[in-house]
Order: sequence, then C-alpha cells, then structure tokens
Amino acid sequence: MLARKSIIPEEFGLPGLASRMPRKPVFRDRVNKARFIAKNGSCNLAHKNIREQGRFLQDVFTTLVDLKWRFTLVIFTTTFVSSWLLFAMSWWLVAFAHGDLDPERQNGTHCVTDVKSFTSAFLFSIEVQVTIGFGGRMITEQCPTAITLLIMQNIVGLIVNAVMLGCIFMKTAQSNRRAETLIFSRHAVIAVRNNRLCFMIRIGDLRKSMIIGATVRLQVVRKTTTPEGEVIPIHQIDVQTESAVASNSLFLLAPLIICHIIDKNSPLYDLSAMELQCSDLEVIVILEGVVETTGITTQARTSYVSEEIQWGHRFVPIVTEEEGVYSVDYSKFGNTVKVATPRCSARELDEKPSILIQTLQKSELSHQNSLRKRNSMRRNNSMRKGGSSGNLRRNNSALAMPKVQFFTPTDGGQSLNAVT
Repeated sequence: MLARKSIIPEEFGLPGLASRMPRKPVFRDRVNKARFIAKNGSCNLAHKNIREQGRFLQDVFTTLVDLKWRFTLVIFTTTFVSSWLLFAMSWWLVAFAHGDLDPERQNGTHCVTDVKSFTSAFLFSIEVQVTIGFGGRMITEQCPTAITLLIMQNIVGLIVNAVMLGCIFMKTAQSNRRAETLIFSRHAVIAVRNNRLCFMIRIGDLRKSMIIGATVRLQVVRKTTTPEGEVIPIHQIDVQTESAVASNSLFLLAPLIICHIIDKNSPLYDLSAMELQCSDLEVIVILEGVVETTGITTQARTSYVSEEIQWGHRFVPIVTEEEGVYSVDYSKFGNTVKVATPRCSARELDEKPSILIQTLQKSELSHQNSLRKRNSMRRNNSMRKGGSSGNLRRNNSALAMPKVQFFTPTDGGQSLNAVT
C-alpha cells in the first residue's frame, strides 16, 4: 500500500524552510584557561624540572630576599644561633687548651676571665658578637690565640649582621609594596572616541607622593600558530597607546584613562563584539615608575581577559572642582556607562564609515524619544495632580457649605421648609 502524500509541498515544510533560512554565524564557546597575569599582578607561572639548583646559591642575597617571610625568619635565627654556638665551642676549646677550666688555677693567668664551662663560653660568645659587654667576662693578654679568635669573631659577626639585616631591610622596602596603592579599573572598555574605536582602561594612585616618570605598556598575549606550523603558546604583541605617542611618561597626579586606538597595527583590529567574547586573548597592563620618596623603581601589573572587556561602555568622570580644589571620587573609579558603539570590528568600520553615522543617528533618535516620553509622562503626572487637586477643592467646598433643613410648624399642620 502506498503512503499518502502530504497536502503541503515538501519545499514549504519545516525541513525545507529551515534549510533555506539564513543562518547566523555560530561561534564556539570560549574554553576557560589560566591567565598569565592575575588581577593583583602576580605571575601565574610555575617552574618545573630545574636541574641546575646550584645557580640559586650563587646569588644568595637575592635568593634570601625572594624567599617567604617564614623561611627568611628561620634562616635569620638559625644563622645567628649557629655562629654563637660555633664560636662558643672555639672559646671553650681555647680555655680548655690553656687550662682555664682547672678550678685551682689563678684568675690572672686565664685567657678569658670567668669562663669555667661551656655555658659561660656561650654567653661570652654572644657578648663579643653582639657587643653587649656586661663586664663580668673579659679577654686578657695571656693568650694570643684568644686575641686572634676575638678578631675573627668580630669580622664574621659583622658580615652576618650586614647580610641578615640587609635582607630584612630589602624585604620590608621592596618596590612591589608601593605598587599596592597603584590601582587599575576592574574592567576595560571599548567605545568610540574621536570617531575611532578605542580600547580604554583607567589607572590611579592612592598616595599623595607621586610616581616620577610613570610609563604604561600594553601587551596582548595569545596563542598563535606560524605559517610554518610552529605553535607559540605565549605570543606577546606590543600595543601602542596615545600617551606613548605624545610623550614618554605620564603625569599621574589624578586618575587617567589610558587609550589605545584600534587601527591597522592593532591586534584587536579584526575583532568584533561577538568574536571578542569567544577569543582567548589577554591584555596585560604594566605601569612602571620611580617612587618619589625612596627613589626605588616600582612596577604594578594587571590583565584583562575577554570577559572583563565591556564593549560599548565608557568610564564615568570622577574628578570635580569643589571650592577651588579638585576632588577625586574613588567610589566611582570603575563605574561605566553604556554609549552608542557599533558592534562590528574596526576593520569593517574603516571600510564602511556609514555604520558609525547610522549608529550615532539611531542613538540620537532614541535619546530624543526617551526625552519626549519623559516630558509626556511629566505632563500627564502634572495634569493628574492638577485634576485631583481640583476635585479635592470641589469636595472641600461641598463639605464646607452643607445643606441644612429646618422644620417649622404652621397653623394648618406641619410643613417642611428647606433652608440653605
């Protein structure tokens, strides 16, 4: 038995219509991957399988400075206690070789007075190296070996003090501590400025002491493949900024907006708003300068991935003039506002400048329509308030002058007379 044909032709069915409908480009979901620079500026990089560990010992001072505080304090304490114990053993051996530990020996022939045990030798070692000098123990002229040992301990003690105290000082005065007060906006924005599509971030300094010769560098890091098939996992591409074109340094007196014009030389030139959401690029921002109070070079870093880049937004102004003083409101440091921005790439915008004009015209019309709606709503509200107030007045007048009826008797009977 043959199957009955459908009344609707096949070309007008759901499969036929679906095949002929224009499909929008489908972008793959962005795979979550680790970022190279964290938001706090730390490098997300792990070193493995380092065979030449001895190279770290060739630069002991830098290795001690780079260690964590708990390891530095343990090494600091262990070094001093070990040096005291080592020279305490040396003083005890000198006293033992000279016969000072014999209780029948007179005090005038001792190398070091009142050194009669290892404990007293340890206390004397601490007095010599730390230069406390309680006065109960002292070296005499009877033993040249003790004089030589005293000179050696003084020299070694000075070296240990210089290295350990210098390490502690450098850890407390590291340049990255100054970078804690250099802040970046949480998000980056892409909007139109001076008829060009621009990538913008905001930077600021919370301290009154300025950063001298501040410079900002932008880099785009992405995974690329060369025409020869070589895979470069960390391909760093320098990004030019307006400040770098105009001068070599920034005057970071108040928060500044760093702007990168997306032109033909920009790695963001071919990215549209949709493609940016699916890309795996990372924009690294590096702020360098010299601290005014200490003269030490400092560096602050952060990065922005595609989820942290807002297309069609602009930073709100935060600097105002109040009573002759410029005031900065840091509560609005990262606030942005939506603006009219084409969703296409910078390349398409350069090829078709009419897209920008149409976008601006649409935004102007929508702005005018919103203003008209607001004005009409205000008029309606005012009319409603006026009508309600008129009704209230009428009601009040009616309540103020009520009708009163008086009943007066007549000769022929009772009649009703209404008096107002």
